[in-house]
Amino acid sequence: MTEANVVVTDAAAKRVAAILADEKEANALRISVEGGGCSGFSYKFDLTSERAEDDVAIEKDGATVLIDSLSLVYMGGSTIDFVDDLIGQSFQIRNPNAVASCGCGTSFSV
Repeated sequence: MTEANVVVTDAAAKRVAAILADEKEANALRISVEGGGCSGFSYKFDLTSERAEDDVAIEKDGATVLIDSLSLVYMGGSTIDFVDDLIGQSFQIRNPNAVASCGCGTSFSV
């Protein structure tokens, strides 16, 4: 599903839905961009039940991902994925706006 040019993969939607199924207080995953991190900006992931007026809600296969309008400026065109490999499990954001990123994958610059 694409909303505001952000794509949530099937794997990410499945993982978000599984996480939220065990939560009593939250019904969505919020992804935001904050200043900081070793490359200038970093992604923040939170479980929430609160929606702001400027949130973009991406709903797919029982999962809801919220992104606020300011973060969307930095995340436009991104793909949110969930990877489960030998190194571990993690949400990964492939962001075409990022000109550099750090080795941890959670920090980037534009």
